[in-house]
Amino acid sequence: MNDPVPATGFDFNRPTVVSLLYLASFLIGVGWLIAGVLAFVWNGEPHASWEDSHFRFHIRTFWLGIALCVAAFVATVLTLGLGGFLVFPLLALWFLVRCIKALLAAQRHEALANPDSWLW
Repeated sequence: MNDPVPATGFDFNRPTVVSLLYLASFLIGVGWLIAGVLAFVWNGEPHASWEDSHFRFHIRTFWLGIALCVAAFVATVLTLGLGGFLVFPLLALWFLVRCIKALLAAQRHEALANPDSWLW
């Protein structure tokens, strides 16, 4: 069951905070680490039922993001820069789409349809 959505304003619920920190990582760099830790911690605390899928999605985004960054770095080293030129922008786009999708659903207090997906 979904919680009531606030009538006006921006709702700073926990999944929203995690999404915003992920997005802030484009500017401050370490936001993804803080967001990942918060998703792990808040997943263990009591929360609304719709938040379960969000925390699973955010934790998965954290680990997949790390794995894909390592793969992109290896591709960069092996191809003397060409791999990174191609892979890192795609990784940033993947990360951005996942964050925005989760942010919009969190504002509506909706569960994510497929939180275990590799895409979005």
